[in-house]
Order: sequence, then structure tokens, then C-alpha cells
Amino acid sequence: MDTVTLLLSLAALLALGLIMTRLCNLIHLPNVTAYLLAGLILSPYTFGFIDQDLVSSLSLLSELSLGFIAFSIGFCFKVSHLKTLGKGVFIITVVQAVVTALLVDLVMVALYLFGVIDLPVAFVLGAIATATAPAATLLVVHQYKAKGPVTDTLLPVVAIDDAIGLIIFSISIAVSQALTKGTAMSFTVFLEPLKEILLSLAVGTALGFVVAGGVKIFRSRANRLTIIILCIFTGVALSKLWDLSSLLLCMMIGAIYCNFDIHTEPVMDSYDRWAHPLYVLFFVISGAQLNVRILASVGLVGIVYIVARSLGKYGGAALGATLAKSEPNVKKYLGLTLLPQAGVAIGMAQEVVKDLPEYSAIITTVVLSATLVYELIGPLVTKTALTKAGEIIVPPKKEKVKSN
Repeated sequence: MDTVTLLLSLAALLALGLIMTRLCNLIHLPNVTAYLLAGLILSPYTFGFIDQDLVSSLSLLSELSLGFIAFSIGFCFKVSHLKTLGKGVFIITVVQAVVTALLVDLVMVALYLFGVIDLPVAFVLGAIATATAPAATLLVVHQYKAKGPVTDTLLPVVAIDDAIGLIIFSISIAVSQALTKGTAMSFTVFLEPLKEILLSLAVGTALGFVVAGGVKIFRSRANRLTIIILCIFTGVALSKLWDLSSLLLCMMIGAIYCNFDIHTEPVMDSYDRWAHPLYVLFFVISGAQLNVRILASVGLVGIVYIVARSLGKYGGAALGATLAKSEPNVKKYLGLTLLPQAGVAIGMAQEVVKDLPEYSAIITTVVLSATLVYELIGPLVTKTALTKAGEIIVPPKKEKVKSN
């Protein structure tokens, strides 16, 4: 693709994303939903204003954008902030992930007993169900400046959740491969996800100290921002080179930086302004990648997956919050904010293509269909839940002045 076409396409993506926010604001939809709808309008699977080659060529931009989003999420791990939340965050995260996986496993096993799917499909879908989409959640929180116990709990839970999901997924893949091939499971298979997570966190920690040290040498806000961008670019590159989780790696860069520099606020203000256009492109491109045509083929398995995962997230979060003795609003509303699902789940589905090719078609179809549904309704549900919890202050409507 030539440079002129690429640049004009990026301009069109940004322009339609901005226009859609104005239209969606009229019906009180979050900006992230507007960006996704803009992508759907342009998508090769709907009106075809952009083709599949363009969407594929922008994959690197999406990966970079997710790295910047993960860096922002890392600020949820400021030690002083985590101390106020206590161990409850970890209890809630583990409980909701395990409950979601078990519930989806149970209903999928029921479908297996009725001859609808094979058993390996049941276990893999249960594991993929644990993943959430931190990007959509973060953008809703930022747009509406949400503050309160539910928001304070939500962001760390979403961040930790994907690490737990990776472990559960790798175990499920090992079990499913053993069932498919009729072989015994190797203990080393269970160490693979742990190695990936630990190495991602280690590299992220090293780059985080580079940022923390660099901002002590370079004092201007512009130079500090440059150091952050430099390390995020490096982190995303190393994650691709060494097959690591860019989400965990870049999240750790942010976590180290915010704990070793007490003057982050001015820099992060510049960072948010600089990164916002990337966020817009990320979600518009994500919308363009959603294939609405697969909804017709999702069938019973897809519907059951969406319903069971939703119940698992809500019920698991409520149970975890009860065990952690969290505030009533956290028990009531946190689960609703955990519905969005996107990049990590799609990445897991792509792993299935390599590890369980015989089941990749059904699993990919179900996951992509669920992603389409969750990404469109998830941000709205998150906004509604945070509003009900009193953590988004809705400005009063202006009264129209009647002319005499």
C-alpha cells in the first residue's frame, strides 16, 4: 500500500471516529462505543470503505496503542493506592476469574453431553472466558472521570485478571491437547504460562527503572515524555521478539515508574493528551476488524458462551467482593464493568489455531462473535454501572429558555 493511501486512510479513521462521538453523545453512549461503530461502518465486512489489506497493515499500530493503554493501567499499582485497597483486590480477581472459567466449563460440558461440541472445546472456551478488555474500561473511566470504590477496585482487577487468564488458558490447552491426542499431560506445559508472565514482568521492570532513572536526568516534560514513548516502543518490540505479553510488560513499566517518581502528574497529563489519538485509532481499527457476518453462524454455542460468561463475571465478582468484605457498591456493580472482552481473548483464540487446529474454526467463531457483542455493549454497561454506583457525575440538563 502506498504512503498517500495509508495516510489518507488514517485521517479518515480519525475523522469518522470524532464525528461518531458527536452523534453517540446525543444518545449518551461512551466515546469508545462511538469509535467501534465508526470502525464497523468503514469495515470490509460491512460497507467496505476500507479493505482487509489496510486493516492488516495497521496491526502494528494497534499493538503499539495497546502498549500505551497498558502503561496507563500500570498506574493502578501504585503501592500507596494498593495499601488502601488491601488484599481484597487479589481475592476478587482470582475468585471472579475461577468462577467464570468453571461456569462456562460446566455449561459447555453440558453441551458436550448432548453431543453439540467436543470436550476440548468446552475447556478452551472456559479459559478464554476469563479474559477482559482493559482498554475499553480505561477509556470509559477516563472519559467520565469516574472516581470511587468501584473504579478503584476495577482497574487493578482488570489488570491482574489477564495474567490469571493466561495461566488458566495454558492449563486448559494442555488438558485439551491431552484429550485430543490421548496422551499424558507433561508438567513442563504448566510452566510455560508462568515463564511467559515472569519474563514479561521482569523485562517491564527493567524498562520501568530506565524510565524512572531517565526522568531524573531529563527534567523537561517533553524529554520525560520522550523517554516513556521510547521504552514503550522497546517493550512492544521485545514482546514480539521473545513472544511475551506486551500487556503485562508495558503495564509493569507504568507500575515501576509511578512508584519511583513522585512527580508523575504533569508528565502523565502530557502523556494522555499525546496518546489520545492513538486510542481513537486503536478502537476504530478494532471495530473495523469485527466481522458482523459471523453472527449468523454463532448458533447455540455462542449464545450459551455469552450468557454463561456474563453470569460468571457478575456472580464471581460479587462472591469475591463478599469474601473480601468490600463495600456494597463493589459487590453490586463491579461484575458489570468486567464484561468487555477483546484483544487478549482474540490472541488466545489465535493460539488455538496453532495448538488445536481441528477445533480452531468453532472456537474462533464463538470468540469473535462474543467480542463483537461485548465490545459494543460492554462500554455502555460499564458507564451505566459506574453511574448507578455514583462514581460518574452526570451533569444536569440545561433548561431551555422560552422566548416571549
